[in-house]
Amino acid sequence: MTSEVLAANTAFYRAFEKKDIEAMSAVWSQGTGSCCIHPGRNVLRGWKDIRISWEQIFKSTAYIEINNEIIATEVNDNIAYVVLRENVLQVINGRRLEAQSIATNVFQLLGGKWYLVHHHGSPIMR
Repeated sequence: MTSEVLAANTAFYRAFEKKDIEAMSAVWSQGTGSCCIHPGRNVLRGWKDIRISWEQIFKSTAYIEINNEIIATEVNDNIAYVVLRENVLQVINGRRLEAQSIATNVFQLLGGKWYLVHHHGSPIMR
C-alpha cells in the first residue's frame, strides 16, 4: 500500500516537472474538498481553482526541476500522507531561482486508486 502512495506522489511531481496539466488532473481528486496551498499563497479549495493555479504556474515557468527528500510516509486505511523536502530549481522570465520547501501531500483512496486531496508547500527560509 505504501508503494502505491509513493507512486502517486511521484506521479504528482512528474506532472509538475513536465508542466503537464492532464497528468496533474489524473493525480488530483476532482472533488470540491481538495485543498492546495502553494508556498506563500492562500488556500485554494476544489479542483477547479487548483487546476487554474497549476495552469498559471506552468505558463509562467520556462523550466522546473524538483528533487525530493522524503521525511515521513504514513498510510492508514484510505488516507495517507507524505512529508518531504522539495529542492526546486525554476527558470522564470529568464531568471534562475532555487528554493527549498517543506511539503505535505495527503492522498485518499478512492475507487481503488490513491488521489491527491491536499498539497501544502511552505518555504524554508535561509
